[in-house]
Amino acid sequence: MNIRRTRAIARKEFIHIIRDTRSLIMALALPFLLLLLFSYALTLDVDRIPTVILDSDKSPQSRELIQLFHGSRYFQIVGFADKYESIDPQIDSGKCLLAVVIPSGYSRDLLSVADAKVQILLDGSDSNTASIALGYAEGILSLYKFRLLSAACERKGQKRPVANAVQAHLRIWYNSELKSKNFIVPGLVAVIMMIITSLLTSLTIAREWEMGTMEQLLSTPLRSAELVLGKLTAFFSIGMIDTVIAIVTGVFIFDVPLRGSTFFVFATSCIFLFGALCMGMMISALTRQQLLAHQLGIISSFLPAFLLSGFIFSIENMPHVIQIVTYFVPARYFITILKGIFLKGVGLRILWMEVVLLILFACSVFMIATKKLKRKLV
Repeated sequence: MNIRRTRAIARKEFIHIIRDTRSLIMALALPFLLLLLFSYALTLDVDRIPTVILDSDKSPQSRELIQLFHGSRYFQIVGFADKYESIDPQIDSGKCLLAVVIPSGYSRDLLSVADAKVQILLDGSDSNTASIALGYAEGILSLYKFRLLSAACERKGQKRPVANAVQAHLRIWYNSELKSKNFIVPGLVAVIMMIITSLLTSLTIAREWEMGTMEQLLSTPLRSAELVLGKLTAFFSIGMIDTVIAIVTGVFIFDVPLRGSTFFVFATSCIFLFGALCMGMMISALTRQQLLAHQLGIISSFLPAFLLSGFIFSIENMPHVIQIVTYFVPARYFITILKGIFLKGVGLRILWMEVVLLILFACSVFMIATKKLKRKLV
């Protein structure tokens, strides 16, 4: 391989990129815009649940229970119903997601042997949100009942309930506030970089064929590896700038903690970028049409990175066949690396397997792209 020829191809690509101002601005601005859009629009937090209260008991205990719902950040009381029949229209219209019905006699049953029952009505059209909201509501009801029973036993001079002898002290590591953006933003960096880099390079060889400049390259002693590395040099520089923009945006705008090594972040980003760029080159070498290359780039980058990488959907909950497919999605390993560095602060000692798999992916795609491009040049 001749370094001089490789440098000449890289210079040629840099000139093309600089002259195409609109594409350059889009390549640099798109990761920032996508990160802002997805981070604000895509959230897994379930809080401020619109709630309607029907208090038929009108007792101090029922008012205290309502106050617990009002003071919780998970619920937002949007109104009070005067009768049971008025709840259905509010749920149907989407005004509320949850309704708490406190029957008459609630306080009497609460302090007696009988179970005090409170009805929870939920809009189950979104099953995931409804199940989480139900868990929050049940937690508030159980906690309030236990507090009242403990207070009643103390007034009577009796021992506290047995349940008080066992207390669970909850401690959440790595994401103590349970903010979904701390989980989403590192994954978004990987997904966005996979999309941008694959699309950038998937059009380069196809554009050469459509513009007729590939014939000029065929008449030179240029080798396929030199052509691939030369073209990748320019796009790799853009990819690294995009990576810096995405990481800085996540840390300083969305306050995502970066607990691990910054050097390790950029070192693994280089490996991932090289593999993703080579994947785009491979797609570009397989087809001579920019439209087809663009479509294949979207199908092979966006969909697997978004759906099969563990970014949104847990891989452990997928069917076994689909779990096997996810092993061929490089974004899966890069997302694991980024989450480990950002949230847990771990390094190569823990993430060495993911790094090795990324290196294997990058080398494999580079060899395939070089081989396919060699056939095109012959």
